[in-house]
Amino acid sequence: MIKKLLTGLCLTTSLVAGTTYAATDYPTRPITVVVPFSPGGATDILARLLGERLAEKLGQPVVVENKPGAGTMIASNHVARAKPDGYTFLLAASSLGIAPSIYSKVDYDPVKDFTAVTQVASVVHVLEVAPSLPVKTVQELITYLKAHPGEVSYASVGVGTSTHLEAEMFKSMAGVEMQEIPYKGSAPALTDLVAGRVQVMFDAWASSGPFAKSGKTRVLAVTTDTPSKSVPDIPTISTAVPGFSAMPWLGLVAPAGTPAPIVDKIYTEVAAILKEPAVQEKFTSLGLDAIGSDPATFAAFIEKDIKTWGKVAKDANIRLD
Repeated sequence: MIKKLLTGLCLTTSLVAGTTYAATDYPTRPITVVVPFSPGGATDILARLLGERLAEKLGQPVVVENKPGAGTMIASNHVARAKPDGYTFLLAASSLGIAPSIYSKVDYDPVKDFTAVTQVASVVHVLEVAPSLPVKTVQELITYLKAHPGEVSYASVGVGTSTHLEAEMFKSMAGVEMQEIPYKGSAPALTDLVAGRVQVMFDAWASSGPFAKSGKTRVLAVTTDTPSKSVPDIPTISTAVPGFSAMPWLGLVAPAGTPAPIVDKIYTEVAAILKEPAVQEKFTSLGLDAIGSDPATFAAFIEKDIKTWGKVAKDANIRLD
């Protein structure tokens, strides 16, 4: 009996020592951050910026690996099945939680298969209209749409995308009707918005900002329920539609089971990086608002986000095979 007790004590001590070792000595080799988009875009630039700063702080290389495709599901599936040892992370987007609501087959669970690390940033999205549409505020737009039912169309950058869901949520909450015209990306949609072939669009500020600044489109509001740090002078949709809130996001997640000390270490380092003036300036230029929330807050946000867009997709009957 004494021998068994001593053996158990030694085993427990070794497990505790192993956990402490993992927390204090991590990392001992390169870390990979998987990006679900092609190189060159805002998310890729963000990932490489964070990777460079993290490498300096952690003393190990941080490799950015691009795995685009299937509505970000290729990258998500890859990370969900990676070893939970703190050496593989996903720079996830809102689509991580949206996908199960719109695709008939998704091979991962956005909550059970991942560990939230930190919400890195919100992607500034705006509601804008063609200059030919005689409205200058969200309330004027709502009034116009109610006076012209079925006559106005909106551009989306693809069925099931965050901008598509934002428009459908706006229709539902404002009690208005608009016809969706789907496009393969923001550029062709903006071309038709400028020309007046479509009248309304939800889009990222990063792509629409130059058009708005030159007067080719008219931005009415941002989609978040509080003003954006990047464009603080633009009002929110919620001023005219109480309760409207849409925050497209980017955040770090790890495979489920990644040790908490490692998750906390990465969160702490990233949160510190996000407070650096040079980093915040770069984020603003990319149309992003830095956040840096803790793991528990980010996990709760993801669960709420999944429910929000799940309801929108169900109510609007948005489903893809």
